[in-house]
Amino acid sequence: MTLLLDGKKISLEIQSEIKTEIQALITSGKKNPHLAAVLVGNDGASTTYVQSKIRLCNAVGMLSTFIHLPETISEKELLKVVNELNDDNDINGFIIQLPLPKHINETNIIEAIDPNKDADGFHPINLGRLQLGLPAFVSATPAGIVTLLERYHVETSGKHCVIIGRSNIVGTPLSILLSRNTNPGNCTVTICHSRSKNLKEICLQADILIAAIGKPEFVTADMVKEGAVVIDVGISRVDADNEKGYLIKGDVKYNEVAPKCSAISPVPGGVGLMTVISLLMNTMKAYKNQNSKINQ
Repeated sequence: MTLLLDGKKISLEIQSEIKTEIQALITSGKKNPHLAAVLVGNDGASTTYVQSKIRLCNAVGMLSTFIHLPETISEKELLKVVNELNDDNDINGFIIQLPLPKHINETNIIEAIDPNKDADGFHPINLGRLQLGLPAFVSATPAGIVTLLERYHVETSGKHCVIIGRSNIVGTPLSILLSRNTNPGNCTVTICHSRSKNLKEICLQADILIAAIGKPEFVTADMVKEGAVVIDVGISRVDADNEKGYLIKGDVKYNEVAPKCSAISPVPGGVGLMTVISLLMNTMKAYKNQNSKINQ
């Protein structure tokens, strides 16, 4: 029987843990942790995603600030907002929702974020510290995937993990996490991408297959070996004849792949929810780091 790696279930467990921790902080007379989210423009998917983060903050008792900026904002003006958040002692962590409008250089914005408030874990300093095995804010999606594997006690040591996708947000940091001498970890990791040859054959070698390419239902049953663990990172809107006018699809053709798996994460209800909860975990970590420095 296939084990469902239920992101909703694990997210609720961690929400409860964070809520209890925040209540204890407030009872002891300390300030609430505070996460800020910056959204530029009116992209539907980005708006929905940011709103889900704000709702989750409210659910656990974390303070939240939503900064909605016009799509026409200049890079210079956005950098000013970033610097203000860096300097605001009441903000423990913040995110700049991606993607940004084409006239803004995302790299310049990410590099301007204070690494100590980098709730998304995208800053080069955090990625570098991750590579070196030093304490760092880990990118939210890879952190969520590792937490999901940990909470379901999925064995990773000695396993061959194949990751489809090499982005700096998911594929590359995840490959570092899963190859480290930790638990979860100690995998032999292969990263595949658009130039990989014999992709199907490589995927069939995977004990753990992670799809993170943003192509709906790209991974089919003939690419997955019996008993593999499959993690679906993709989330795409596909046109459909229903009330919403679309369906949410992952990178994995779930109905035909799931019967072959020992465990699989669904879409929706899987990695996406773990990504959001990881943002809150990073904010809690930032809060503790900042308060420990104040008390030194």
